[in-house]
Amino acid sequence: MINIPNTLTLLRIIAVPIFLTMMVEDNYEAAMWIFLAAGATDALDGAVARLTNSRTNLGAHLDPLADKLLLLSSFLVLGILGWVPMWLMILVIVRDAIILGGFIFSAVLVGRSIPMAPSFAGKVTTFTQIVLVSLVMLNLAGWMPIGSELLLGCFVATGVATAGSGIDYVRQGLNWYSQELAAD
Repeated sequence: MINIPNTLTLLRIIAVPIFLTMMVEDNYEAAMWIFLAAGATDALDGAVARLTNSRTNLGAHLDPLADKLLLLSSFLVLGILGWVPMWLMILVIVRDAIILGGFIFSAVLVGRSIPMAPSFAGKVTTFTQIVLVSLVMLNLAGWMPIGSELLLGCFVATGVATAGSGIDYVRQGLNWYSQELAAD
């Protein structure tokens, strides 16, 4: 069902290729505005869905997809352009690939999908990733010069959060899998 929250989520998905285009064309200010607007739609779609009691199954699947698409593409382009360290770009991509692989593994080999609920560690990771990308974008757009020490601290904090939540999700997935095997 397409409603206001789902429309906002679809707009966030549509914003991704526009954001990437602005980045590769060195139009960092436009890219920053698109990233910030996409982030605002993320906060807004959830609030509208809760306030209007218009949560849908489609929205429950599209919202995290839109978030992942925006963040992964942000880290990919920022890493390739040299604004984020390669090790961090790779860590973000590998973590999400492992989580997606676990989900597919459970659906294909076990026949049941792992429940996809964000953990506290996952929420912290998303927060640190959004803050980092926002700071880098503000710096690139010339709106807020960020010192190299602060950026380094943000890179490390985001890397620690990303690795920690990845390990936590793998642990949860293995626990779920062993419980499923025991129940059979």
